[in-house]
Amino acid sequence: MSAKKEPSVWHGFKAFLMRGNVVDLAVAVVIGAAFTNIVNSVVKGVINPLVGAIGTQNLDHYSFCLKDPCAVGPDGSVKSGVPILWGSVLGATMTFVITAAVVYFMMILPMSKYLARQAARKAAREGTKEVIEVTELEVLKEIRDALVAQRGSGHDEP
Repeated sequence: MSAKKEPSVWHGFKAFLMRGNVVDLAVAVVIGAAFTNIVNSVVKGVINPLVGAIGTQNLDHYSFCLKDPCAVGPDGSVKSGVPILWGSVLGATMTFVITAAVVYFMMILPMSKYLARQAARKAAREGTKEVIEVTELEVLKEIRDALVAQRGSGHDEP
């Protein structure tokens, strides 16, 4: 009895990497990383100054002290108290919302519209083919019926 050789881990990993969706995912991660820098620049260069018109330009400075006295060092380390840094959460949330909006409106929505147009065109082409095929079939049936009628009307076979 021969033992069935199982595929090696390397072969399984290679098959995993060669799938199309893994390559697409890798491209998406690289583009997403580059895109994150753009969004962070928009938040720091546009959103933070707009918020700075009301208060401070750095959202990380907005905080609430849960246990007094709160002291945070310049490097962000907590010296005393329990500070709740809600400004950094607000900044991260704004970055996420802006990223999601730009991805949706610049990538997802146009791609969805494009795919819907392609599907409509394909459906229209297939609908036209069916009409033409049905029409051709009907014409062929009419020709056949005319030939049968012509053969039967004046041409008797011996």
